Amino acid sequence: MPTRSKTRTVAAADIAGAEKVMSVRYSEAEREQLARTVARQQARDMARRAVDLGNALNPATQFEPCLPGTPLPGKERFRRSRPTARALPARDADIAFATLADLSTWVRRRQIASVRLTELYLARLEEHDARLRAVVTPTGERALRQARRADRELRRGAARGPLHGIPWGAKDLLDTKGIATTWGAGPYAGRAPSSDAAVVRLLDEAGAVLVAKLSLGALAYGDVWHRARTRNPWNPDEGASGSSAGSAAAVAAGCVGFAIGSETLGSIVSPAGRCGVVGLRPTFGRVPRTGAMALCWSLDKLGPLTRGAEDAALVLQALDRFDPADPGSRDVPLDFDARADVAGAVVGYDPAWLRAPGAARADRDALKALERLGCRARRVSLPDLPYDSLETILFAEAAAAFEDLTLSGRDRDLPEQRDISWPNEFRQARLISAVELVQADRLRRKAMEAMAGAMDGVDVLLAPREGNPLLTVTNCTGHPAIAVPTGFAWREADVPAPAPGKTATARWLPHCSVLWGRLYDDGRLVRLAMALEAELGLGVLRPPGFGP
Repeated sequence: MPTRSKTRTVAAADIAGAEKVMSVRYSEAEREQLARTVARQQARDMARRAVDLGNALNPATQFEPCLPGTPLPGKERFRRSRPTARALPARDADIAFATLADLSTWVRRRQIASVRLTELYLARLEEHDARLRAVVTPTGERALRQARRADRELRRGAARGPLHGIPWGAKDLLDTKGIATTWGAGPYAGRAPSSDAAVVRLLDEAGAVLVAKLSLGALAYGDVWHRARTRNPWNPDEGASGSSAGSAAAVAAGCVGFAIGSETLGSIVSPAGRCGVVGLRPTFGRVPRTGAMALCWSLDKLGPLTRGAEDAALVLQALDRFDPADPGSRDVPLDFDARADVAGAVVGYDPAWLRAPGAARADRDALKALERLGCRARRVSLPDLPYDSLETILFAEAAAAFEDLTLSGRDRDLPEQRDISWPNEFRQARLISAVELVQADRLRRKAMEAMAGAMDGVDVLLAPREGNPLLTVTNCTGHPAIAVPTGFAWREADVPAPAPGKTATARWLPHCSVLWGRLYDDGRLVRLAMALEAELGLGVLRPPGFGP
């Protein structure tokens, strides 16, 4: 419950101090006047604080990503690749690192039972989690029940779809009935929801098998949660990045068939890039968020982390449902054809994006690979705007979502207390004026217009996830994105400070390029990612030490 506070008498000197925070200047007479009248606003605020709004309640105003005239898919279509001709491997490690497309075929043909596959992944989670620190709560009993059901149905010839019998992991901000959902934060470690989140229910209906609740940085920030820091399987000296840290690490280490993450400002594509897996952030509103922790109602999105690009489409198909319980949910057809020719597709890029810090040779090679496939490269640009100022919206909404932590002082129980960690960001956000928030929202509209201009006549944009404004811009405009492994880059390890006796070490680590798609054109986005993946021929990246 929000803490009840008493209003405090305000003097002209207090107004003068507030002017410094707000970067405004008033006269002495104006300060005296404000000191007499500000109590009315205080009373309104205190009355509102007495109402427990909780975390899930959405604001009355809802973000709509589509500007007037935005073209949308006209019909539903989903055609996957032809079934794999690969034989079931003899070694468990090779099975564990298979793509979802392969696993799906083997399970459906009953070449491997769901129970065996589930036991395999449960064993790998237990074996490797001491290094990864990716598991918050194992769900073995539930998983084996679901796996036995999946096998019974397959024996009757009742396959539910490509996810039938496939083990998966849930980012621990998705509610699971009777199973702790901690949001990665100590103050919520005892949460035991009474119902499943919408995506958990949808995956259950698709026949998938939940094997673990996976870590996220506390309240979806970074990779440090209330018991540990989740590690990158490729380099245990660094974190897995966040906030979908456990989801990316578990997929990369061959410990789940796929995982679900969430993104508000990079939390799917960033850990995907760090851990060398595919991460799909769908268009805002395509996947329902009911029963997921709210961080920023107008930016939050849920999506899959997988080992192959087509795998992301297989998961998205199961999650692509309109949900009236989520005010941000949209009912737009998913048009995906895994066999469609990509020749003629237009790939937009800005040369500066491919030269900026964070870019790698792999990004430039990715553009050349798409050109070899018959895609046309076209230079694009975004207007010079203060895109970082859009983060005002995120910080204000996040501070509202977790106001109870700040007012009660329980924010001091979060694992990180740095200048850029949530406790300080929540406190700082309370100093954002309503006027600045409205102006940031108007800037968001300009960013939407800027993206519409950049995407005019273009199917996707290609850029690294860093060194350009696209991560911030597209999260605020709702455009989809997919991170795809395109090679390796020389990078220094991200060693947390302070780390006595440790120094950053540089090494070759996976690098993902990002394709940024048109609104609700998620199917074409995934198809181009598949083509890029096949042309580069990297296959599934397998970190050393997690199986031969």
